[in-house]
Amino acid sequence: MQFSNGFFIQFIRLAGPFWHSENKSTIRSLALALFMLTVIQIGVAVVITEWSADLFNALEQRSMSGLFMQVALIILIFLINIAVTTAHFKVKRRLQLDWRSWLTHHLIGQWMSDGRHYLVTHIQGTHDNPDGRIAEDIRIATESAIELCHSLIYCSLVLISFSKILWTLSGTVTLNLLFFDISIRGHLVWLAIIYAACASSLGWWLGKPFTLATDARQTVEANFRFGLVTARENSLAIALVHGEANEQRRFIGLFKNIVHAWQRQTHTWSHLFMLTSGYSVLSMAFPILVSAPRYILGSISLGALMQSAQAFQQTAGALSWPVDNMARVAEWRASAERVLGLVNGLDKLEQEIVRQDPHRIHLKKTEQDVLRFCDLCIIRLDGVVCVSALNEEIRLGEHVLITGNAFTGSKTFKALVGLWPWGKGTIELPKDPIFFMPPRPYLPTGTLRSAICYPSTQVAYTETELAEALELVSLEDLQEQLDHNDNWANALSREQQQRLGVVRVLLQKPKWILLQEAMDSLDSLCEIKMLQLIAKKLPNSAILTITNEPLAEAFHKRRIVL
Repeated sequence: MQFSNGFFIQFIRLAGPFWHSENKSTIRSLALALFMLTVIQIGVAVVITEWSADLFNALEQRSMSGLFMQVALIILIFLINIAVTTAHFKVKRRLQLDWRSWLTHHLIGQWMSDGRHYLVTHIQGTHDNPDGRIAEDIRIATESAIELCHSLIYCSLVLISFSKILWTLSGTVTLNLLFFDISIRGHLVWLAIIYAACASSLGWWLGKPFTLATDARQTVEANFRFGLVTARENSLAIALVHGEANEQRRFIGLFKNIVHAWQRQTHTWSHLFMLTSGYSVLSMAFPILVSAPRYILGSISLGALMQSAQAFQQTAGALSWPVDNMARVAEWRASAERVLGLVNGLDKLEQEIVRQDPHRIHLKKTEQDVLRFCDLCIIRLDGVVCVSALNEEIRLGEHVLITGNAFTGSKTFKALVGLWPWGKGTIELPKDPIFFMPPRPYLPTGTLRSAICYPSTQVAYTETELAEALELVSLEDLQEQLDHNDNWANALSREQQQRLGVVRVLLQKPKWILLQEAMDSLDSLCEIKMLQLIAKKLPNSAILTITNEPLAEAFHKRRIVL
């Protein structure tokens, strides 16, 4: 398992703003409280080793009064330890939740803003499955970071506290090497260092493949979840074409990737497991065996023997932090890298696309009631030019038909609303917002009322306005379901959904309307009727339409051929 300086620098930059956020006083107080409680925990652990020495000395001396004294002390230690451990647990959990909440809000705000959630899917980088990265990887990255940081501090304090105790208990040991003697002070400390160093070196070597295996597994798990969610969202379309068998094969293929990743992770993890399981057994026996000769020779008491063993275990355990946390560190890094992948993708989008760039389409907001295309050139992601040198001017009240190529028209509409910056030229936008009606309007799960009013709140329009709009598009039968909760994208037919798109237009009354094959499920007469309804209710609005309906040409006053 190898760490690059670049990874740590990126993670610090990601984490830094949290510790300097508007709640920094609370955050730093929690961190300080966590540190102080950790120090108290170390103090309790030191006291327990001293209590252990006194207990075994009392047993060796067969002192009943000494035994009762140790019983009273252990009850006091027991109560203090419970209080400190509980407080420590609550503070740590609060800090983990605060960090996760802050990073989740921060990343959602960056991702779900100005179409970045759509744009980021078109640039290169490791930022697939953003839902999994935000929901799961942020949780692991923040919770594990605090867990690992706390355990590292804890082990450092343990090492400082118990190595001093172990040094004192070790005394001086003289080795007789034939012709000369060597006196070694603190021999148990040196043995603990050698013991932990050997185990750590072996652990690092065995754990190198584990990070890659963990990252690969998390990626395929996210792909599998995404595939299931996509199928759920498109269940009607799958059922209509009887695509279940194809979906089953796709799911089985995705799950096979999980099986392969699981087996790979199991193989690498088994090496670590063999090391850690053997290491845990040996660490219990080794310190007693090392100190036993001194006890047998009468150099130390039974209490000192047990205290030496406990101090050795604590010191070796602190030195073995890399081995004990190998799997946790690998999991944390894999999740942190996935979060950083999404953050870097959004930052790259901000630098290369959202900011002014001579090789991108520029959107210029004006205070005029005019929409202008100035030398507009639209380029596909593969470099093919879709539109070249488009110069057009559209005013309020005009009905313009966009023909020639529906794919190119779609890219032009996306460029208008800032969702396709690839190309050159300028689009001068009018002062009023532009309403874009896609082939299938987005209907969020919830009440039908909130779905119709989206993205406004359900109190934005009165009952009378909703009833009138529904009646105009021949959906008056839906009035009784306005307060029903459902997944309306599945509950309603495509035709009903497109008619609800017209309802939104009538309610929001936009001055600039883009219709991209927004009524293609309606028959010819109904589509013309919907266009005439919009024109009648919004006579001063400009309507730009992409449609395959031949009869719609008579409705439009102008035509732009792409």
